[in-house]
Amino acid sequence: MARVFSGVQPSGAPHLGNYLGAWSRWAREQSDGHFYCIVDLHAITIPHDPAVLRERTVDLACWLLACGLDPDAATLFVQSHVREHSECTWILNCVASMGELQRMVQFKEKSEGRDFISVGLFDYPVLQAADILLYHADEVPVGEDQRQHVELTRDIAQRFNSRFGDTFTLPRATFPKTGARIMDLQHVDRKMSKSAESPQGTIDLADSEEATRKKIMRAVTDSGSEVRAAPDKQGITNLLDMLSAATGKDVADLEAHFVGKGYGDFKREVAEAVNGVLRPVRDRYSELRDDPAAVEDLLRKGADRARAVAAATMDGVRARVGLLLR
Repeated sequence: MARVFSGVQPSGAPHLGNYLGAWSRWAREQSDGHFYCIVDLHAITIPHDPAVLRERTVDLACWLLACGLDPDAATLFVQSHVREHSECTWILNCVASMGELQRMVQFKEKSEGRDFISVGLFDYPVLQAADILLYHADEVPVGEDQRQHVELTRDIAQRFNSRFGDTFTLPRATFPKTGARIMDLQHVDRKMSKSAESPQGTIDLADSEEATRKKIMRAVTDSGSEVRAAPDKQGITNLLDMLSAATGKDVADLEAHFVGKGYGDFKREVAEAVNGVLRPVRDRYSELRDDPAAVEDLLRKGADRARAVAAATMDGVRARVGLLLR
């Protein structure tokens, strides 16, 4: 059985793209050997409020559990609770190159226009590589925007193995067939984001059903009337992808279903499908949020399971690079 690792930052408001593109898939496919991490160390690479970070970490755990992650089936934990992540990052820093990190698209995007750029933001991909490699992950389920980071992880692992002997598993990125890249409802040329830049274009998981319905009904489409996926119909294509991910139906079948129907009927069905899949998630989240102590206890237990694997990996890494063992 393939070993799986994926992580998510406790920043911004969780949204529909997170659920359809990643979290629902994690829940469907979870098993022993799957590691899902709340990457709080990644979240401090840009200015942040410490109290907000702690609150969002627990809140995100509630959403992940509400989406169906079962701590008895998979391992859910907080990155900073397993110190081997930081230690492994330093060692991998000595294997990664400046040129590789300078080519990272996300660093360029996140650093643009900032007066202060932390070394952590630049080094972010090496920490991500450590996250993955510590657990000998075969697969890393990610969105399309993370493909480059997984490729870098493979490069770093191959270089380490070549220099010091076979140590790390080479991971591969995996992507869902639909829902991998849900776009903003108002700015269809960019991905739905956890930032607050486009509140009407983002369906937050915490939105009410009425708010969700209104956002979908107001989604940007085009001047035509035909419901079909096409490069010149980005808004309709995005809504079809959304509906496909929510219902499990192929886009081609959905196009056939809406032949002769207008955009209004189409959007109403999208809204109903989205609210339908989110309804049990929202209900379960409310229950979990009422008992944060229980959620924190689950995270501590998850960290104990994760640390057992990470510590064994680091024993081998230290020996390979020549560090004097304790």
